[in-house]
Amino acid sequence: MPELPEVEVVRRGLEAHVLDRPVEAVEVLHPRPVRRHAAGPDDFAAVLTGRTFTAARRRGKYLWLPLGPVTDGAPDALLAHLGMSGQMLVQPPGAPDERHLRVRFSLGQVELRFVDQRMFGGLSYSPGGAELPDELAHIARDPLDEAFDDAAFVRRVRRSASGIKRILLNQTVISGVGNIYADEALWLAGLHGDRPGDRLKVSEVEQVLAGARTVMTAALGQGGTSFDALYVNVNGESGYFDRSLEVYGQQGHPCSRCGTPITRVHFMNRSSFFCPSCQRPPRQARVPGR
Repeated sequence: MPELPEVEVVRRGLEAHVLDRPVEAVEVLHPRPVRRHAAGPDDFAAVLTGRTFTAARRRGKYLWLPLGPVTDGAPDALLAHLGMSGQMLVQPPGAPDERHLRVRFSLGQVELRFVDQRMFGGLSYSPGGAELPDELAHIARDPLDEAFDDAAFVRRVRRSASGIKRILLNQTVISGVGNIYADEALWLAGLHGDRPGDRLKVSEVEQVLAGARTVMTAALGQGGTSFDALYVNVNGESGYFDRSLEVYGQQGHPCSRCGTPITRVHFMNRSSFFCPSCQRPPRQARVPGR
């Protein structure tokens, strides 16, 4: 699933290519990506036709495009989530349709296309959602957000008995950090993902946060991480940060810090990768009577 750097790369592409162009037509080629629009695909197309994307914003893994013109009340927005395989592509009119093209926005000299093979992602119309869609009110800020509260995050982590990786994946605590960058941040901090938050020192939580920022900033500089053709930017180009990953997907390869082979374990229906030497697992709780 695309994480913060990948979604931010897409946001920047949208900001560069689709703003201030009137939506001349909307074509919904499959209803599932607009399933959250209760009035149906035809109404989704109708309420967006004639509107203009005025900005491109992001919170965590969500994107939204505020809409003009503004009439009464707060301006509306188009909300997007890429899910597992969603792509927001900018193409010239007449370019061949992608195999999994789901929604097309005609913007005059360009088209904005929502392509999604697995269709876990989607688009929705958010009335009054230009500043922050109501659907995202529960999503925390991400560590690259200037308004992110480091001290509040440290306090929240140290009040939780959950493992630090599980906390990092909780989008109500910190957004935008997914499985890949959680593993990379924990390796940078030298901490195992099962270490309980309430047993971490303030300095250790700060190191995890610093690690998340370091790895995600580096990924942004390389266009994100791509393991297959499903993540691309708006021009259809893949990211290259997978070549810089230290632990994620590196099972059996030597740790660049100590040489110990990287270990893979099952975690929350996915995988965790770590160095068993640099990131020692927490001691098991002592069982009474043993």
